[in-house]
Amino acid sequence: MKIKHFSILLVLSLLLSACNTGIEPSEHLGEIYSVALDSIMEQDEALSSDMEYIAIDMSNFEDAAERDKEEILSYFKEKYKVEVMDATLEQLKEKGLYNSDTMGLDGVLLRIEKVDFKFNNEIFFEGSKYRSGLGAVGVEVKVHYKDNKWESKEVKMTWIS
Repeated sequence: MKIKHFSILLVLSLLLSACNTGIEPSEHLGEIYSVALDSIMEQDEALSSDMEYIAIDMSNFEDAAERDKEEILSYFKEKYKVEVMDATLEQLKEKGLYNSDTMGLDGVLLRIEKVDFKFNNEIFFEGSKYRSGLGAVGVEVKVHYKDNKWESKEVKMTWIS
């Protein structure tokens, strides 16, 4: 009977240790958010045509430190070669970056509405890409840690306007 209990404990401990990669997501928020936001950015490429800038609304990135936010902005600036800023839609309007003739932006606004840290270093995001009231998409993204890097696992468009 003791061997049976020992065997069960051994199997359970092996399963639990195999599930733990030893990576703490909170130490990689800049990379994780960059992967999630870039997955959103890649949706509906027509919204990105002739964009003059990318605005990322980081107003609800509560756990992200300033260095994480700088890492995200640098990633997008280097990849997309346009001006990149941390701004909400209201701030873009205040800066005069909302085009009242076209009723939209001359760039795109990326936003994360929901973040859910799951077991096994998997993170679920709900976000959106906005160009105008008639040019926006909602996206769900799952990001996970694989082969020593964070990458998107599943990306699904949930709504379009």
